[in-house]
Amino acid sequence: MIQFSHSAIQEILRLRSKYLPSLPKLRISLSCHGCLALSYEMAFDDSSHLEDETYLFEQDTLQVIVSSADLLNLDGLVVDYSEDMMGGGFRFHNPKAVQVCGCGNSFSVYACENQPVPSA
Repeated sequence: MIQFSHSAIQEILRLRSKYLPSLPKLRISLSCHGCLALSYEMAFDDSSHLEDETYLFEQDTLQVIVSSADLLNLDGLVVDYSEDMMGGGFRFHNPKAVQVCGCGNSFSVYACENQPVPSA
């Protein structure tokens, strides 16, 4: 299961109410690009009909959609939000990640020999 910290939920709800109040759900997915093999993507979604291979779960007041294919690499993920001197941002902590880019948004679930991990 995917977990969201209290600060991540608050920021997601703030962004949704400010920019896209008509889109009630958050879709978290993976795409095949970035510094390493996979990158995280989050977008608001109004899907009322979910495909058979899609999971919908709720944490607090946040409804989250994730495909079964992506859930294989997202199970155990913790999403956090924090502010630092560079501004605010979501942080992803994935126990399935074998390599993580310095940017924090790209990862690999397999080790690549002789391939340095890029730094942001």
